[in-house]
Amino acid sequence: MTPDHLARLTKLRQHLHSFPEVSGFEKKTSHYVTDYLSKYHPDKLITQLGGHGVAGVFEGKAQGPTVLFRAELDGLPIPEQSDKPYSSQHDGCGHLCGHDGHMTMVLALAEALAENRPESGRVVLLFQPAEETGQGATAVVADPRFHEIAPDYAFSLHNVPGLASGKTALSVGPANCASRGVKITLNGRTSHAAAPQDGLSPARAISQLMSELVALGNESAPLNEDYALVTLTHVQLGEPTFGVAPGVGTLWVTLRTVSDARMARLVSNVEQRMIEVAQAEELTVTLNFDDVFAACDNNIDASDILKRASFTVGYDMDLWDAPQRWSEDFGVFGQGAKSAMFWLGSGETQPQLHNPDYDFPDEILPVGITIFRQIIQDLLNPGDAGTHLP
Repeated sequence: MTPDHLARLTKLRQHLHSFPEVSGFEKKTSHYVTDYLSKYHPDKLITQLGGHGVAGVFEGKAQGPTVLFRAELDGLPIPEQSDKPYSSQHDGCGHLCGHDGHMTMVLALAEALAENRPESGRVVLLFQPAEETGQGATAVVADPRFHEIAPDYAFSLHNVPGLASGKTALSVGPANCASRGVKITLNGRTSHAAAPQDGLSPARAISQLMSELVALGNESAPLNEDYALVTLTHVQLGEPTFGVAPGVGTLWVTLRTVSDARMARLVSNVEQRMIEVAQAEELTVTLNFDDVFAACDNNIDASDILKRASFTVGYDMDLWDAPQRWSEDFGVFGQGAKSAMFWLGSGETQPQLHNPDYDFPDEILPVGITIFRQIIQDLLNPGDAGTHLP
């Protein structure tokens, strides 16, 4: 990649960084991506896919597989702490997970594909909404128009702070844990603080569940089929007043497991314990789920394609024997395609994802772009080994 090309992509990435939008509200980002793709004349351009999703389709000259590359549109509802000239212009929202960089890498493929359509098959450049809430990929796949572009292969990447800048890594099999947020509401009866015996306080039940639900996990266990993590994230008991004994309490926890089957068992255990504790205190209880992510598994064949492409363009890809604890809804695409996601190092001193001072490092853009372009070469131009996308 020439310095001028990288400079153009850096400008694109920094523009996206300046105007983040939270999950489900990516309207302007979607319009910007649509306008950018239109300049490169895809054979089909689908908008409002599963919400604000966008897909650009570049057809090959002959029949062949459909290869999808996915990026995420959404930012986070976290204020950015930065004095950089391109820092977030939207109060309370920031691109603090690197989705601006991911979008830039997939958008860069459009320019290459406009100049050299694949010899066979087709390439789908997908920009999905609402990854951060776990709702976007499911909504995209549920959209009837997705069946028109359903892939045989799906690929993605995520930048990883703490991994050396530009280093690539891959987990074959489990890549990201399943997770879900659990909201438990315990209802009793309020009373005057001077006469708590006249009410029905959820205080003891909340206290008991805080310890017992966390104990259902085994966070020190290896990241294998038996792994489970229960993290207490929020507790509320009554209101901040001295005169009222509370009648309502809420407890939020996040569940994480390596597999969906283990998640089902953990959810069942949480529900059972919640009901038992509530009944013992004569409380009513309700449970709601949010931010539900299925486990993300890397297909063996798709992983081999990734490894080969990375090696071909000069990046030795490390193989990791354990998944990431954090979740990703990219696994939804793997339910109908051979899919794989790889990790791209964003630097050993890079602030962690979701930190207010995180900023995607532009110098790693060429790595993801080059690997994705090589995948296109290997899958859709197999008889043209001497020619590479520009």
